[in-house]
Amino acid sequence: MRALFYKEIRSFLSSVIGYTFILIFLITSGLFHWVISDTTNLLEGSEADMIPFFNLSPYIFLILIPAITMRSIAEERRSGTIELLFTRPISDLSILLAKYLAGVCLVAIALLPTLIFYYSIYSLSLDPAKFDHGATITSYLGLLLLGAVFVAIGLFASSITSSQIVAFILAMFLCWIFYQGLDLLGSFNLMGGFDFILQYIGIIYHYDSIKRGVIDSSDIVYFLTVIITFIFASLTVIKSIKN
Repeated sequence: MRALFYKEIRSFLSSVIGYTFILIFLITSGLFHWVISDTTNLLEGSEADMIPFFNLSPYIFLILIPAITMRSIAEERRSGTIELLFTRPISDLSILLAKYLAGVCLVAIALLPTLIFYYSIYSLSLDPAKFDHGATITSYLGLLLLGAVFVAIGLFASSITSSQIVAFILAMFLCWIFYQGLDLLGSFNLMGGFDFILQYIGIIYHYDSIKRGVIDSSDIVYFLTVIITFIFASLTVIKSIKN
């Protein structure tokens, strides 16, 4: 598994895919948070905080993460190399976990340079002593968990088709449904008590909870549950292909 994980990481970082993902994320974040005059601009906020960054980043991930996961298995199926993977002395779950962890690692690498935003806002604040470091750190954790969920969803979408384009569109749609779609549907108050259940199943409910600076075990369990669910859904698809 370790060898396959390193192979996946190298494939990201030895081609334009990984660097394109990182550069587009950083450039988009830089423009919206430092250049464009809008509610997302960190310098134009009434308070020195990173809230605009953590509000916008999920939407950037919603597009970019499906773009890096769409080839994970779909390309293997299209080219026929997935049959070679099946012949290796490694379990199907290990194959999926190696590809999944490589995707999460790339997301973490993309987030590291944004710590400059964190330091800059802290340095520019009128009263650095009142800067809420706790909420910022937990928000980074929430954003990483959100990215990890998107990678799991993207991996699943890539496993059920041999077309990268179909995998990209499906992954982006599922990411939006889980991030905002369920919450939006529940906000219409059309189904009584079921509305809250829909919102609770949605990612944004738990992501917003972590952004408030409090790490609740139920939120962590939620993210892990969604990740595990999609990984095992991918495993089910892989086993059906193998058989």
